[in-house]
Amino acid sequence: MSRIGDLMPVAAAHLGLQDELRRARLLATFEAIVAELAPAAHGACRAIRMEGETLLVEADAPIVGQELLLHADELAAAFRRAPGGADVRQLRVTVRRR
Repeated sequence: MSRIGDLMPVAAAHLGLQDELRRARLLATFEAIVAELAPAAHGACRAIRMEGETLLVEADAPIVGQELLLHADELAAAFRRAPGGADVRQLRVTVRRR
């Protein structure tokens, strides 16, 4: 018997979805890290994509963006250490336009 989590990378590679799986893991990892280190911003922001060593994050409001920037170094360090994270050196935060 195998765990589904162990089968996912193999299935994703077979279907050509490894990039999508990696992106989903990055997003889930970011959410968990924000919940722990910047709980005031949790649920009001999302990781959008990686550009080199920069993680682009979208915030729902300016105050959420400020909270993320206040904790940016901490968030980036935690993201680098996390099993599902990546080599992030900085966060770039934008506020979602309504």
